Amino acid sequence: MKKAYLVLENGCVFEGTPFGKEADVTAEVVFTTGMTGYLETLTDKSYHGQIVVQTFPLIGNYGVIPADFEGEVIAPSAYIVKEWCEEPSNFRSEGDLGTFFKERGVVGLSGIDTRTLVTMIRESGVMNGMITSDPARADMEKIRAYRVEKSVESVSTAEPYELKAENARFRVGLFDFGLKRNIARSLNARGCDVFILPYDTKPETVKDLALDGIMLSNGPGDPADNTGVISNLKEISSLRIPTFGICLGHQLLALSHGFKTEKLKYGHRGANQPAKDLTTGKVYITSQNHGYAVVSDSIDPAVASELFINANDGTCEGIEYKTEPAFSVQFHPEACAGPRDTEFLFDRFVGLMEVNKNASR
Repeated sequence: MKKAYLVLENGCVFEGTPFGKEADVTAEVVFTTGMTGYLETLTDKSYHGQIVVQTFPLIGNYGVIPADFEGEVIAPSAYIVKEWCEEPSNFRSEGDLGTFFKERGVVGLSGIDTRTLVTMIRESGVMNGMITSDPARADMEKIRAYRVEKSVESVSTAEPYELKAENARFRVGLFDFGLKRNIARSLNARGCDVFILPYDTKPETVKDLALDGIMLSNGPGDPADNTGVISNLKEISSLRIPTFGICLGHQLLALSHGFKTEKLKYGHRGANQPAKDLTTGKVYITSQNHGYAVVSDSIDPAVASELFINANDGTCEGIEYKTEPAFSVQFHPEACAGPRDTEFLFDRFVGLMEVNKNASR
């Protein structure tokens, strides 16, 4: 049986079995705690430049279902599981993960002690690693020096395009920083024609589109690297168009207002993150995928206030702006995380657009 190895920057080596494409891959190693949703994880562009480890021990049970994809491309650099299901069972399944990985050129590694690996990441923090068939090829200096660069630029659409809704009432510009398809679907379902915009769309273009609202999508990488986007958003904010940010969009909006972001020890990735609404005291189980967070103490109380916090570690999960019709959240309200979903935030966004539209008449 063939062998493959994960070599971490701390020198630890995990032996496993390759599946899918066999190649050397170096990236940041992160873990996600979702028991289901592996197809959404594989097609979530927020994982660009990362090796994803699944904590749930058996992945692939319901096969490959293209209708559930959040994007066309496989975003992670590689994928690690304890065991993958070679004979999936689901009436919607169109194949198994191994075959799918070979067709798409995805590097997979199975059979390693994922519990020990995840415990190590939790204790030491995220670290870089290399998947290889020969640990002797691992250059520790290069592994430690690896960094995801130009991540948003790599995953954003090159050209704008439109997704029309039936009986549309609003025009929404959705900035694509690595968007998940269900964000656009959620807007279409609420009567919004959605204009997908490249990450570097200029304020003049936004103004010319005569938009009722602006949506800032999720995406990969360090938010502070996107200096051009942050500068554009600062100017766009002055237009006072109702704005809703999700995940990276939440962070970029905060940075454009002079707040700060920081890298978390091992991030929040999975479908079971508790977010507490500071207005009502209610706690929602949310889907999240991020390694950075807005620094709560950096939020200027004259400009904005925290809307949600993470019930586990107290980090910022949402911001409401006082100086303009805008709010943002760190989690994914479009991701259907549980019976008390936060999808109502899309309705709140529509409400902001309605108020703003009526005020301008």
